[in-house]
Amino acid sequence: MRVIAGSAKSLALRTVDGNGTRPTTDRIKETLFNILQPFIADCRFLDIFSGSGGIGIEALSRGAAEACFIESDKRACTCIRQNLSFTKLAEHATLLNMDAVKALFVLKGHPPFDIIFMDPPYGKGLEKSVLLALSGSTLIHEDTMIIIEEKLGEDFSYALDLGYEIFRIKAYKTNQHVFLRLSRSPGGISRPEEKETV
Repeated sequence: MRVIAGSAKSLALRTVDGNGTRPTTDRIKETLFNILQPFIADCRFLDIFSGSGGIGIEALSRGAAEACFIESDKRACTCIRQNLSFTKLAEHATLLNMDAVKALFVLKGHPPFDIIFMDPPYGKGLEKSVLLALSGSTLIHEDTMIIIEEKLGEDFSYALDLGYEIFRIKAYKTNQHVFLRLSRSPGGISRPEEKETV
């Protein structure tokens, strides 16, 4: 796994041994940041279920003003710290080693994030708890972009009842990125799915 672009371009990142984390592949990460690039400069970025920190570090490398990492696994947090140090991006980073929902309460009072990315363990519904905690929170504003990485075909219709709308879905071979924001119309909007084979 490497940093694709920006100040830390091409630097290799450490990953956590074993199957406890699932790093986003470089190919999918590049596709994701091609979408996010117009919004990255000077943004406040929140990386939930951070794993080895590759997504948040990519955002910092590309010019995000700050990145906050939330990760409950201690070994993964050690990996994140090492990667931030190696890429010389630690000055703009905050790491919370705790449960995702608890961390959101700890962050209460923090200025709202512009982009929130989460890559929870697939199929466990953890993203629903996070979306519920964020709903009505001061950590997001009307233009905050929330991206969830999940297995292909996972149903997110419940998000509409929580006050979000799905405005884009990027599908890959086995997983997908679902893009949400606070709903701007009754019932939410789901636009046609975009598919890409990676």
